[in-house]
Amino acid sequence: MLARLRSLYEDNTPRAHRFRYALLVFDIVTILFVIATSFIPHTPIIEKLDMVFGLLILCDFLVRLWLESDRGRMLLRLSSWADIAAIFSFLAPIAGEGLGFLRILRTLRLLHTYQLLYRLRRDFRFFRENEDIVLASINLAVFLFVMTGLIYATQVAINPDIRNYADALYFTVTTLTTTGFGDIILTGPWGRMLSVAVMIFGVTLFLRLLQVIVRPVKVRQECGTCGLVLHDADAVHCKHCGETIHIKTEGTV
Repeated sequence: MLARLRSLYEDNTPRAHRFRYALLVFDIVTILFVIATSFIPHTPIIEKLDMVFGLLILCDFLVRLWLESDRGRMLLRLSSWADIAAIFSFLAPIAGEGLGFLRILRTLRLLHTYQLLYRLRRDFRFFRENEDIVLASINLAVFLFVMTGLIYATQVAINPDIRNYADALYFTVTTLTTTGFGDIILTGPWGRMLSVAVMIFGVTLFLRLLQVIVRPVKVRQECGTCGLVLHDADAVHCKHCGETIHIKTEGTV
């Protein structure tokens, strides 16, 4: 049993790859479920689905903990605590309602594992040719979703302007882009501190990720001599070995 589970989570086999793709799809479905249920009242059906999601996440977490050689180090990771918060929010919705948005950090961790990145490069040409842009877009989406979820989780019960994820996302985007219409404000001292944090991150991480998407700093062109892949967009010679490289450009108008 242990060997079979370890094979699914760690091996480089078609079955293991399908399993990890299934985990990725499950994470995306979980995220969409959290967003969708923020717009409607929590009915008994939704509470049962919460329980199902929570049990599945708990099983996945326990298996990974079981397979981990250094369990103490695993429990110190941010993604592990995000999983714990998500499990708590799904299984105890009254006490942990709204923290399920942290589940997206698990998706980010999964996407950055070597095995999955290798398969994405091999299976999808678009990902292979635009890996930096795709990963930067995912990181940007994660950042937006986490900030939106944090605002929603802390404000939905006390702020009449934040009724669902759409309101929280609207505030997040207008704050990050420094537009600041002012029609929605966060209440309380912690709300103001959260607004400050959103603005600070907007000046740093948010703008940096946008720059990578719109204008990538590096281009992918493998050097035939040393194998270096990432080069400056205007590079003529490889920085590692000095060999002449030929990077395709669009030219000038």
